Amino acid sequence: MFKEMYAAVKTIPKGKVANYGTVARIAGYPRCSRQVGFALHKNPDPENIPCHRVVFKDGSLSKAFVFGGVNRQRELLEKEGVRFIGEKVDMRRCGI
Repeated sequence: MFKEMYAAVKTIPKGKVANYGTVARIAGYPRCSRQVGFALHKNPDPENIPCHRVVFKDGSLSKAFVFGGVNRQRELLEKEGVRFIGEKVDMRRCGI
């Protein structure tokens, strides 16, 4: 299951984000958005599995982002051109 979730995350292009439910659906496990969070928390290869591109449905960032915290996640997204409205990703412009 995690293997498919990692493959799904790899399909999110730079400058875009997906929510946990979308990743679960792409991976073939539409009712497993929580498991996506577990998988990303154990991401074995953050250089090639861009887990920073996965956000909550409302565009908010994960306070438990394991690779440097919420500020690091935002920094990585902004570097890729993801736009924010306040503290949340502009899902209309940047969501897949």
